[in-house]
Amino acid sequence: MARRGQELLHWLAQVDEPVLQPERKICDPHHHLWEFPGGQPGNRYLLDDLLADTGAGHNVVSTVFVECTSMYRADGPEALRPVGETEFVNGVAAMTASGGYGDIRACSGIVGLADLCLGGAVGEVLDAHAAASSRFRGIRHAAAWDASDEVPGSHTKPFEHMLLDATFREGFAELGTRGMSFDAWLYHPQIPELTDLARAFPDVTIILNHFGGPLGIGPYADKRPEVFEVWSGAIAELATCSNVVVKLGGLVMVRNGFGFHLQDCPPTSEELAAATRDYYLHTIDCFGPERCMFESNFPVDRVSCSYTVLWNSFKRIASDFSDGEKAQLFHDAAVRAYRLESLER
Repeated sequence: MARRGQELLHWLAQVDEPVLQPERKICDPHHHLWEFPGGQPGNRYLLDDLLADTGAGHNVVSTVFVECTSMYRADGPEALRPVGETEFVNGVAAMTASGGYGDIRACSGIVGLADLCLGGAVGEVLDAHAAASSRFRGIRHAAAWDASDEVPGSHTKPFEHMLLDATFREGFAELGTRGMSFDAWLYHPQIPELTDLARAFPDVTIILNHFGGPLGIGPYADKRPEVFEVWSGAIAELATCSNVVVKLGGLVMVRNGFGFHLQDCPPTSEELAAATRDYYLHTIDCFGPERCMFESNFPVDRVSCSYTVLWNSFKRIASDFSDGEKAQLFHDAAVRAYRLESLER
């Protein structure tokens, strides 16, 4: 069972590292904000929590919020209720845009949820998101699905082969007509389906989340070499699609199977880098630094490490890259993919 609340914070505090390269400018392109009243301890991560993490020493100048079923509208048409999340996050973004919280511009980009299985009717939802915030950039309709009951499916309750479904693709086409991007969250056996989608819609920017979800639980437990072989081949093929960019992170969730959350003491950045480096270097080799961006996936990945340790591990992994390549990986690729130039100070 993963630690939560104060227990988790005390566990993470056992590893206290100095921030590496504190001057390195960062855009964190993937984090969440949520509060689920009445839930278990730890079901809260709001602006003060984000600022505590980003303000611990790394030079995070901007962030992108990604949907997480938070603050939906309580009433109105079901399809439009996720627009409440965009309204909520836009308010948070306005708070940091005031300058009252320092130089960071949190939630400079907003990725919401719209059900693409509505087909062409999803256009109304997309337009409502865009009307709710000039920071709205696109949607994530998570597709993570596996045949095993031991592997949790996405909160969007996807079905098998959803990315290939004709009605889903009818909805997907609505993104292209509006210049909106698509964040893709799935598991590694599904990457070929995303490749097919990317080739069918070459004018839509697709942003692969969390390396394409290489699994390490259920039927994939203790099969890391086999999983890596399948995953690495699928990533290389996906990289042939010039409209796809990749988020490098989200790799230490429980479902990835590294087991860091089970340790008596959390990993150091050196330990994290050693365990995960091959995934990063293979993906960067396939896509190039200009199509890759480090991400925190906080607070989800906080189950395994602190924000400081996580970004230190990224800096260790990127140590042999040039200054220009590091600028792409830590900031520029994310700003370009999410069109943040006018929103980031």
